[in-house]
Amino acid sequence: MKAALLQLCSSDDPAENLESLRGMMEEAAEQGAQIALTPEVSNCVSLDRAHQQAVLAPETDDPVLAGLRDKACDLGLWLSIGSLALKGGTGGRFVNRSFLVSPEGQIVARYDKIHMFDVQVSEAETYRESGGYAPGDSAVLAPSPLGCFGLSVCYDLRFAHLYRRLARAGAEVLLVPSAFSPVTGQAHWETLLRARAIETGCFVIAAAQAGRHKARAGRARQTYGHSMVVSPWGAVLLDAGKETGVYTVDIALEQVADTRSRLPAIHSDRKFSGP
Repeated sequence: MKAALLQLCSSDDPAENLESLRGMMEEAAEQGAQIALTPEVSNCVSLDRAHQQAVLAPETDDPVLAGLRDKACDLGLWLSIGSLALKGGTGGRFVNRSFLVSPEGQIVARYDKIHMFDVQVSEAETYRESGGYAPGDSAVLAPSPLGCFGLSVCYDLRFAHLYRRLARAGAEVLLVPSAFSPVTGQAHWETLLRARAIETGCFVIAAAQAGRHKARAGRARQTYGHSMVVSPWGAVLLDAGKETGVYTVDIALEQVADTRSRLPAIHSDRKFSGP
């Protein structure tokens, strides 16, 4: 499988982001990729809830989703839309929804981010994702001709039990599209990605937002970048650094079975009591 990670610096303008994504998908196809993968909130990076309310749409009406599905079909490309911010969550909130799209432009899996980023990174950097987004409650496995994908989004990365459940259910590749903060990215990003790969014997593919994001409304966000691919043995096969662009990597899925035969921890759980 040849995968293309699209490292973006999305603005808070969905139409502008769609055009960027289309161009990057074309580049991915030209490089021979079979699947293109985008980061979290590919359609709109914004901290301004009023602006989001004005520019976002429900899944059925979202022009970015429609445009990306059409482009995947035009190019004959599998597409992991890391996530889109969409209307339609409970309590009038948005959803942070990931999609896997076939080369025919069909949605074959969708996943709503379960774990909300409610943290105080520093005195100047606080996030309350649950204030604007409704969390999902279902893990999602997406079999495909390319391999079996386990879906997740960003802050989910800190909850190892989710990935173990996905791997035991058949996942060979764990997808972790993200918009990590620079502070937590520097401290934890690579360590967590490598840990999830080693714990499960899966490939981990993590397409990321990178840089300072243009904002017409509210304060601008900054994200860490470093889109990454990690092997089942924990080796970093790709680190995209901080620059936006299309980054391709060849993935040999037979390494999943080989790694698990050498170190079968994913099948060695034992029941225990306490604490």
